[in-house]
Amino acid sequence: MSEKTVIEQSRKPVTVSGMVEDLARLGVREGDVVIVHSSLSKLGWVCGSSQAVIQALLRAIGPEGTLVMPAHSGNWSDPAEWQNPPVPPEWVDIIYEEMPAFDPASTPTWGMGHIAETFRAYPGTVRSSHPQVSFCANGKHAADIVSEHPLTPQFGLDSPLGKLYKLNAKVLLIGVGYDSCTSFHLAEATLPGMPEKKMGAAIMEDGKRVWKWFTDYVYDADDFNILGAHYELERDVHRGEVGHADCALFDMRSAVDYAGVWLRKHRL
Repeated sequence: MSEKTVIEQSRKPVTVSGMVEDLARLGVREGDVVIVHSSLSKLGWVCGSSQAVIQALLRAIGPEGTLVMPAHSGNWSDPAEWQNPPVPPEWVDIIYEEMPAFDPASTPTWGMGHIAETFRAYPGTVRSSHPQVSFCANGKHAADIVSEHPLTPQFGLDSPLGKLYKLNAKVLLIGVGYDSCTSFHLAEATLPGMPEKKMGAAIMEDGKRVWKWFTDYVYDADDFNILGAHYELERDVHRGEVGHADCALFDMRSAVDYAGVWLRKHRL
């Protein structure tokens, strides 16, 4: 969406102070641990763009809070599986040999949007070490949340999602649907008989760049919007607007527990 279109569709400029007020009305409180999934364009015309959004979120949770966002880099993956776009088969071995090792400090996010990418480089933000599904955090519990992110299971109880679950975090969806709710993957990781696949990425290991193969579950978000709709009918979800974006705020632990039961009923 062009900036001209965003301006035309906005009732008024969206500001840091306005977003802080909106977040408070929605139910975000000082001291909260919040994982955020967001769309900048859905907010309307933001005075200060993604920087302003992050400032508003950090101000809303205060110095005792913790802000978390996915910082995934799905393009740090097996080139033999790339489809959008695919690469010529003769390139694959070259990529295995030459792809730079994932670096939490410099590897960009991929497909996460402007807000998540700005947050990755924001002062005080730290990032987990998973080459494909890292998370960034800023605030009181940030270092603990992103520490020791295992290669596999990448969304399991020892991952940042598992730590957020233990901290009783909140999930905030800003202008996006439940298909963006990464927390539901934590429920998938508990399902019996989950299909698995071989994955690979360039990482640093023992001080050297290597191509590392590992096995993990085949995570699938295709039914997350249906799951989320059912969850919202049966559990407490706060709905409202931040800027011009439709938003949802809910307890992560409640959502993951519900998803575990729902997925067993509808998938197995």
